[in-house]
Amino acid sequence: MRKPNGELSFRFLIISGWLVISAGSTPLERSTYIIHMDKSLMPKAFTSDNHWYSSTIDSLEVVSSLTASDHSPQYSSPQLLYSYNHVIRGFSAFLSEAELKQIKKSPAFVSAYKDKKVVVDTTHTVDWLSLNPSTGLWPASKFGKDVIIGVIDSGVWPESKSFRDDGLPPLPAKWKEIYFNKALIDRQPGIKITMNSPRDIYGHGTHTASTAAGNYVENVFFFGYAKGTTKGLLGQKEVIPQMLLPETSAAMQKGILLSASAGNDGPTHGNLKNDIPWALTVAASTTYRSFAGTLTLGNGLTIVGWAMFPANALLENFPLFYNETLALCDDFEMLSRSPYAIIICDDTGRVLDQLEYVARSNVVGAIFMSDDPVIFERGGVPWPGVVISQKEAPAGIKFQQTIIGKKPAPTVALYSSRGPSRNCPGILIPDVMAPGTLVLAAYIPSRPAAMIGGTIQLSSDFNVLSGTSMACPHAAGVAPMLKAVHPEWSPAAIRSAIMTTAYRLDNTDSPIRDNGNQLRMASPLDMGAGLIDPNRALDPGLIYDATSQDYINLLCAMNYTRRQILTFTMSKHYNCSNPSNDLNYPVFVGIYENKTSAIVQTFKRIVTNVGDKAATYKATVTAPKGTVVKVSLDKLVFRKKYERQSFFLTIRYTSREDGTVQFGWLTWMQDNGRHSVRSPIVISPLMINI
Repeated sequence: MRKPNGELSFRFLIISGWLVISAGSTPLERSTYIIHMDKSLMPKAFTSDNHWYSSTIDSLEVVSSLTASDHSPQYSSPQLLYSYNHVIRGFSAFLSEAELKQIKKSPAFVSAYKDKKVVVDTTHTVDWLSLNPSTGLWPASKFGKDVIIGVIDSGVWPESKSFRDDGLPPLPAKWKEIYFNKALIDRQPGIKITMNSPRDIYGHGTHTASTAAGNYVENVFFFGYAKGTTKGLLGQKEVIPQMLLPETSAAMQKGILLSASAGNDGPTHGNLKNDIPWALTVAASTTYRSFAGTLTLGNGLTIVGWAMFPANALLENFPLFYNETLALCDDFEMLSRSPYAIIICDDTGRVLDQLEYVARSNVVGAIFMSDDPVIFERGGVPWPGVVISQKEAPAGIKFQQTIIGKKPAPTVALYSSRGPSRNCPGILIPDVMAPGTLVLAAYIPSRPAAMIGGTIQLSSDFNVLSGTSMACPHAAGVAPMLKAVHPEWSPAAIRSAIMTTAYRLDNTDSPIRDNGNQLRMASPLDMGAGLIDPNRALDPGLIYDATSQDYINLLCAMNYTRRQILTFTMSKHYNCSNPSNDLNYPVFVGIYENKTSAIVQTFKRIVTNVGDKAATYKATVTAPKGTVVKVSLDKLVFRKKYERQSFFLTIRYTSREDGTVQFGWLTWMQDNGRHSVRSPIVISPLMINI
């Protein structure tokens, strides 16, 4: 018989295999399964993903009817439930185990797992970033086996459950343990070291290390909020709890990627904490999780507001009191004369100050009328209170609630430091954005994690913190897993993969917005290339690579002295014969100081095909406002893997009148749609009007 092709072959395998397995079978029991498929192997006979998946299920229906001996509900046909073509490629279906086995015979089958009811993760940023044990970066990297992450922070609390080694293999042979503190003692002979070891006495290092590489810990929460299972970005962990900051350039030259936090001095532009040109600098975002308090009025009306009071306070049937003078909530004497009631505080734009005054008063509780993003990002409510955006009579408040599905999300966090870089304006810093707001991770029990009023301190083994320090370890956890899968990739290649695959849309399919700028569209100076997408970074299609010499050329062009350059190269044998500000980097940044500078700018880039085979990419440009952007080649043709192609991108300014940031995108799209390689184009004055 002639060998059938594509769809017919797939159907034949399913039907023949099913008839053999089903002979004399017991009644069918079906469950819901989520199936991941390789879309690149979809037979050409199908017009769409959904057509392919529905045809697959239809072929099972024929078999099912052949094997059913009666008409009871348990013999109902298999059903296609959903098709997925964004975060994952595949579908969910109602199948028996035998039917699932037949689907697994398809060459395009990737993985399958049974749908089940689960508790929402507290450190849910892992799920927010679509990491899962079945497909993508986690299993591809063997869950970080033999990966070592160096955490430059305040140390770790080794007793934390997040640092258990249950079920983990032995430490890799290359691990060499040492604690560095001699230089500190030498510089300060009389220093009194509270804990002469890598033990964390501040909590910050424990939190960041467990975020990057913490083990699974079940049934944890922050005083009733965010209940679930915590886990870091790596399934298996070896954290380096050392305090030595190595020369970052030496790390880069040794193939080690440095992930650094952008700083917490936003939303003003130009206040970056770290703008190292070879580091992956990370901004902070919010997520779609929110902590809530429910306000119930005497007439039955319920309003869900924001709350993080760290106790299950019982506030029921108290009078609701509003007084125009008292409602400023900024005077201890006035608050002391408040009736024993739940008071309403007007929006004064100073909600943190109001919280402090109320916490030190004797009021029962408070309703804060505020849209100030500071409180939603910082957390820490030391008195029974809920933040809402409207006024509505007796009332009660219920605390310790967690809500998933907030929109829009992500947004750029208010506090996250923005570019441009003062030291290296041609590099987009921050590079990317990662979850950094109200992240739950391990903490130390010897320091307070929350307060009630102004005097009662509460400890916890887990804490919710906000900052770019919380965002940074998310990227730090992704980078070494990419290195584990692609050991030949340089730090620049890994950074490129993370940047060109980042999300730029939120969960409303709109451009990501900025909490620090009245929820206007965020620019790459705020969020970098977008929110990291670990699974897409595993297979970016093209990379913009850079060598150590490329970075030396950059330093030479920045007019560094010989001695300064030596601190980076750590060798006098360096070459400054070809200085260049134009680093081979997946962003095009045009910084101008006045209206007359740089009418035209040209950038040269080299991209490397890291796909499995030959490929063709076409260029699509969205030009920043006030510019005309041209690419020297509208098509890149690669005959094999690791082949390199070069192109030029030219920006011509037509207007620069308002002094604001303008941006667009260059996207290289593979002709079969498998890869989309996106780079920001940023036009900015050195001093920005926001």
